[in-house]
Amino acid sequence: MQNDGIREIGIDDEGRLYVRPSSSSFSHIYRTATGVDWDEERRRLHSPKPREWSYIRWFEQITADALGEYGIRLTVTEDTAWSNVPDELRTAISKAAS
Repeated sequence: MQNDGIREIGIDDEGRLYVRPSSSSFSHIYRTATGVDWDEERRRLHSPKPREWSYIRWFEQITADALGEYGIRLTVTEDTAWSNVPDELRTAISKAAS
């Protein structure tokens, strides 16, 4: 298993949660058929826009898919940037990641 710090966590203009790893690439993550996808241009994983699942649940799914399919544990670090993420959600994601 490898660890990769998360460079950025955010919510895009379409309302999707995204996680940008520091160095890993996940071009075939779609094979998990969970709804998690890889944006090659932006080099980030993203969820669909939440409907039944919360942002926290999607964060957990993104990190679980990265670990399960690639053996890479994505970790929130002191250097993780947060974009368009409300403070309450940031706190909840940080707790879920620890």
